[in-house]
Amino acid sequence: MSTSILIVEDEPAIRELIAVNLRHSGYLPLQAEDVASARVQIDTALPDLVLLDWMLPDQSGIDLARRLRSDPRTRELPIIMLTARAEESDKLAGFDVGADDYVTKPFSPRELMARIRALLRRRSPEATDDPVEVAGLRLEPDTFRVFGDGRPVELSPTEFRLLHYLMKHADRVLSRAKLLDNVWGDHVFIEERTVDVHIRRLRLALQASGHDRLIETVRGGGYRFLPA
Repeated sequence: MSTSILIVEDEPAIRELIAVNLRHSGYLPLQAEDVASARVQIDTALPDLVLLDWMLPDQSGIDLARRLRSDPRTRELPIIMLTARAEESDKLAGFDVGADDYVTKPFSPRELMARIRALLRRRSPEATDDPVEVAGLRLEPDTFRVFGDGRPVELSPTEFRLLHYLMKHADRVLSRAKLLDNVWGDHVFIEERTVDVHIRRLRLALQASGHDRLIETVRGGGYRFLPA
């Protein structure tokens, strides 16, 4: 599943320039011309990151950032302010409401892509295409392949996303609800036991290489991927 990035920008030319560069970098661009349409998209399904202009026709981007940070559902959503307001006081105001980064116009598309990659690595590591390897188990997001001690492991798309999320959050106890939100999507209404079914299938797929032992059941907590 491609990493989705919501561009909240009222100037069509800038919006399309960013969208083209995002597509070339392997991301899925989503577009909104004002706060109202941005909120509709965010309410429908969380993007992986938001590029947010300050001056929008219906409401300030600062107000939207403040609202996103006050809602538990969107509190951890990565935000980059992308605006012509370049004064130090403006940057401080952006960071004060919870923006993770602040890019001023005119901007270099290459630098913007680099800032996006860096922020995703920090805040949403599972949203990057960086390979991850633990104890001989290697997952390659860009080629959608998994290897156990050099041998291919066949996984369904859901099992692949589940393993990716577990590996990127190694040694953390992840509840079934958290796995549902981050692997299936926070607007997909399915039972928590679905996670157990997919964990069982994932363990079976990893059994041949012995890597099933890395997925630990935490009684009353959920699951943990052991770091080694």
